[in-house]
Amino acid sequence: MADIDRRDFFKLAGLGACVTAVGLTVPLGESASTADWISTSLKPGRFWRRMPVPQAVSPVVMTDEHGDYLFYEVTERAGKLQILDPGAPATPVLGYAWGAEAPTVPGPLIKVDQNTRVRLRVHNALPTTHPTFGYGGVATSVHLHGSASLPQYDGFADDLTLPGHYKDYWYPNHQGPRTIWYHDHSVHRTAMNIYSGLLAQYHIQNPWEKENLPQGKYDVPLVISDAMFARDGKLAYMDRDHSGLWGDVITVNGVPWPFHDVERRFYRFRILMATLSRSMALRFVNTRTGGTLPTYVVATDGGVTPPQQVTSWRHSSAERYEVMVDFSSCRIGDKIELRNASPNKNRDFLHTGKVMQLRVTSSSTESRWNAVPTPPASELHPVMSTPVTAARRTRDIDLEHDDDTNEFLINGMAWRDVQAGGWNIFADDGGSPPRPGEYEIWRIENDSGGWFHPLHFHLVDFRILSRRGGSGRVEAWEKGPKDVVYVGEGERVELLVHYGMPPARYPDGRSTGLAGATGHLGGRFMLHCHNAPHEDHDMMAQFLVAPASGEVDLSPYSVNHPVHGAPPV
Repeated sequence: MADIDRRDFFKLAGLGACVTAVGLTVPLGESASTADWISTSLKPGRFWRRMPVPQAVSPVVMTDEHGDYLFYEVTERAGKLQILDPGAPATPVLGYAWGAEAPTVPGPLIKVDQNTRVRLRVHNALPTTHPTFGYGGVATSVHLHGSASLPQYDGFADDLTLPGHYKDYWYPNHQGPRTIWYHDHSVHRTAMNIYSGLLAQYHIQNPWEKENLPQGKYDVPLVISDAMFARDGKLAYMDRDHSGLWGDVITVNGVPWPFHDVERRFYRFRILMATLSRSMALRFVNTRTGGTLPTYVVATDGGVTPPQQVTSWRHSSAERYEVMVDFSSCRIGDKIELRNASPNKNRDFLHTGKVMQLRVTSSSTESRWNAVPTPPASELHPVMSTPVTAARRTRDIDLEHDDDTNEFLINGMAWRDVQAGGWNIFADDGGSPPRPGEYEIWRIENDSGGWFHPLHFHLVDFRILSRRGGSGRVEAWEKGPKDVVYVGEGERVELLVHYGMPPARYPDGRSTGLAGATGHLGGRFMLHCHNAPHEDHDMMAQFLVAPASGEVDLSPYSVNHPVHGAPPV
């Protein structure tokens, strides 16, 4: 048992999850298969439970002095779900609930048309003590990941809503069609709160996307997670001294290794990797022939992209890839497995190479959306065609690990430095803060040693320009607009970054000030690792964006202050 030291053992034992890690002989951080489980619960079966498909919830249409908007209302509640097989104990979760319903994991799916104002009211009805992990004051902050939101509605880590309170989040949805997601982002509790179930998909649509990409039952959201379970059915948590959590049970839409019926035609899968730490290398395999099904990446984090045919693709935490998969060559009765060939720096167990099964049950009677479309230039994110010469400046971002404090750092700084003095990661780069719509080059270097980092930036989208180290190339699947970048051990990645443009008017009615009117845009935004244990310890930073005037109001009285600008009620 060289792979489980005494500290790891007692972490697990303290959660009621005895270690059954026979054969775990891989040094910390390495990738290999083992022949056993970490979970001590009854072991779930593979491919015998049907996958639930989230359905979009219906909002209330409301009107204010600025026109109509959609009002959604969800409540964060504790509950229990039968995640493991019948006969095993139910698992306590924290989840988003729609109306008076029980919480679900993932939470309610939201679908909205582009340029539709949304007001999302989130009630915190969670207990004052976490039912599984025991920490008090289960405060939350909702981040709509992938939205160019105002700072006060962006899910800033310290913008906390306590139990018994609620907050209204306003979203403009002015960006192009994309798969984004909302999840908890509370300071130093993001990992455990997401792991407990506080996450859900959110889709922005427009006419081109509805006409050309599969819809309805052919448009399938997939939320992939991994977990470990104690004997009593509770989630067990072991992040290996904050290195990461790699569970031995893979779930899709909350069910371990489910199956889903498909027809002989194209499907579109919106795949969100909601693991805390695990990355995957995914492919669709016909078990009868052993062949890989034709798969096309048609959208990335930031929207649609010219289709890229792939046999497999690497997918790290928080990334979204929309893929179209062609089942037309399959026979009725074929079984297709979504398999995971684990990239480097993961921890794998007996069945973590399997994700889910697709069962081909019939031919299709629907002829629409049965070809892979190429979007016109007007549908592509502007960062995809903007020349590098448009960048105003180049900035350097170093990802590091402090062996003495066991903290993960960005440019030598931790979140406590932000909390202590409003520190700006780019303060030493010189020049004025960036403004909405501007472009910059960011050079990211991973000098942390032993880890990969899925780095996420709020507000901005980017194009990956180059990679040094690792494969040394920009891979086919990541050639679309992104907001999360995989930075492997020792890699240097260069990005062309676009600062998000606001709509003509804020979603709460105020002018943006971009066309000569009075108003404000600017403030503090976050960047962080989306290996959530790294984020919580303490790989988060802050950058500033200026309004049209060029000066950022950093006072607590700023209308766009990320904590005080729109406090909970």
